[in-house]
Amino acid sequence: MPKPLQYRSGSIIYMRGDPADKVFILQSGKVNLIYQDIETGSDLHDLVQPGEFFGVKSGLGRYPREEDAAAIQDAVIMAFTVSEFEALAMANTRIIMKMLKVFSNQMRRIHKQVSSLMEKEELDPDVGLFNVGEYYLKGKRFSQARYVFSRYLTYYPSGKNAAQAAKYLEAAETSLAHMGVVKSPGGGEAGMFPRPQTQPAPAAADAGPGQDLSVIAKSYYDAISFISQEKYQQAYLLFKRIVDANEEPEYVAKSSYEIGRCLFLLNKFDDCIRYYTVMLTKYPKHPDLRDAIFFIGQSYERKGQKDQAGAFYKKILSMPADEDDGTTMKARRALKALGGT
Repeated sequence: MPKPLQYRSGSIIYMRGDPADKVFILQSGKVNLIYQDIETGSDLHDLVQPGEFFGVKSGLGRYPREEDAAAIQDAVIMAFTVSEFEALAMANTRIIMKMLKVFSNQMRRIHKQVSSLMEKEELDPDVGLFNVGEYYLKGKRFSQARYVFSRYLTYYPSGKNAAQAAKYLEAAETSLAHMGVVKSPGGGEAGMFPRPQTQPAPAAADAGPGQDLSVIAKSYYDAISFISQEKYQQAYLLFKRIVDANEEPEYVAKSSYEIGRCLFLLNKFDDCIRYYTVMLTKYPKHPDLRDAIFFIGQSYERKGQKDQAGAFYKKILSMPADEDDGTTMKARRALKALGGT
């Protein structure tokens, strides 16, 4: 027979993806179940109260856990093997009724989320690509803007945003000319994230209308498009695939930064801080260094830790940059809002 197990507050009982061979009943304390919203990818929470059970679906179905389970108060939990739980359920019809109620609530929640997804109007591909270019241009990331708008005019020369895309492309090229940006031998721009010398990547940004993007490049801009549609979880997974593949250094560098941004947009502020801290330790000259530091500051601010946030904003202001640099201006405003100077 099962024995009671004790978990301290903050202890992890199981995590998403763990093998499921147990069913749990909470005797005392509180347990929080954290699972992902299928629409937004953000975390949702269910509290387990004493007398309630959890881990039943995956336990009985013998498939990996779909949620994280953590004690948020000191808890005493009974852990049953599947056969033990089945025997208990067969001998106690109240447990079966509780199971049906839990499953019914879960199915209603899933049905509501699926319905919401189906009702949402998807963006046209040309609109998504245009929005990506506009995002880069407004952020003064002119190289990326130039590339995206050139792709837009190649794929959608008669698109409803073609005229504006042409103007934006000219604006991006003019800004790059004023900055004196030159091409490096590897095909990127001087000062970009370093490429390995053995196999330089093709100059994707200079590809003509008849040339296709690489698979990695397409994946990167698909992921950026997901962000413009607020599909942050899908974007995160695609960026992670690019980094894990580790095939084209330029897109690995860009995706490394975007992973942290997705974590922030998913409101995973602790994960964002940890991720960018590791990334910047590994790549201290990353081209998006200042933006990554800004997101660390923003994450601390969202957590209510204003002193830590202010320290990161001040770090940005101490770094050499033009006065009208976008990240510098954002850091200055953020610090002022915190009451700093």
